[in-house]
Amino acid sequence: MELEGVTPAPPPTRVVTGAYVSDLLSDVMGFSHAGEVWITVQGHMNVVAVAALKELSAVIVCSGRAVEPTVIAKAVEESVVLLCTDKSAYEVCGKLWDLGVRRAG
Repeated sequence: MELEGVTPAPPPTRVVTGAYVSDLLSDVMGFSHAGEVWITVQGHMNVVAVAALKELSAVIVCSGRAVEPTVIAKAVEESVVLLCTDKSAYEVCGKLWDLGVRRAG
């Protein structure tokens, strides 16, 4: 998958347990699970806060959206992995499915 890591790579012990796609922060807070990869078009500071709170494996910011340097710095501070892609959320979800990423439950 064509992903650009804008933060350092995660430790090798970090495991992806599934994926969750949403652009609503309250939805992610209520229904995502620790270990999942969050697929979104948002790349602002609150995304980092929610990803850290929910202990998500990574955030994939789609559709070529830019992530500001201050957001990247906060993500590094909070150990949140940020990845960016020009692909749409739909394409990213399809690729993750093809790679065998499934949602538990």
